[in-house]
Amino acid sequence: MTNGVLEGLHHAQLAMPRGEEEAARAFYAGVLGMTEVGKPPVLAARGGAWFRAGGLELHLGVEEDFGPARKAHPGILVADPDELHLECLQPA
Repeated sequence: MTNGVLEGLHHAQLAMPRGEEEAARAFYAGVLGMTEVGKPPVLAARGGAWFRAGGLELHLGVEEDFGPARKAHPGILVADPDELHLECLQPA
């Protein structure tokens, strides 16, 4: 994507409830195979987690009064969905 000024999308910011970092890691790193990216110390103190794969980066930030978005979501292209660990998505 370029119009002479814009070069691409750096990251998408998603909200998450406090204390759910391990669940985020299980999904984004465990299921999708993304790599967790270290946050700057001042931001790490707030909680949340950042993940990267290829040119895609997702920043999950803690929102104190978290309520799941009804329609907002990242649309992630997957080359081979059969290679994902879809059993992780099944309810226990």
